[in-house]
Amino acid sequence: MPAAAPETMVTVGAGAAPGVQIYQFRGGAASWFGTQILGVLITICTIGICYPFAVVLVERWRAKNTYLHGRQLLFVGTGWGICGLWIKWLLLSIITVGIYTFWVYPRLMQWKVEKTVYA
Repeated sequence: MPAAAPETMVTVGAGAAPGVQIYQFRGGAASWFGTQILGVLITICTIGICYPFAVVLVERWRAKNTYLHGRQLLFVGTGWGICGLWIKWLLLSIITVGIYTFWVYPRLMQWKVEKTVYA
């Protein structure tokens, strides 16, 4: 298996002793409130069709204000990237009379985490 290029290698926990803060959040109430209002408006005005775009808006705000080992995070997901998944999840939830909704949140969280990278 070829070794990764040095610039792409990340050492997990490098120099972090147990109990040392590795995350820092710098978001404020005003920017959060504005982002949430915009997300709700996008969702309501499109009758929920553009909810994936609201999710992306909120995740970009969260990542922009979160730092890991002093490095800012970046959310690279797109509304179009989750649209297909969202439609699939919606249909499966309808078919299973809501039972599939228990699987939607973990899948959505997985998608969010996988689309969050170092800036």
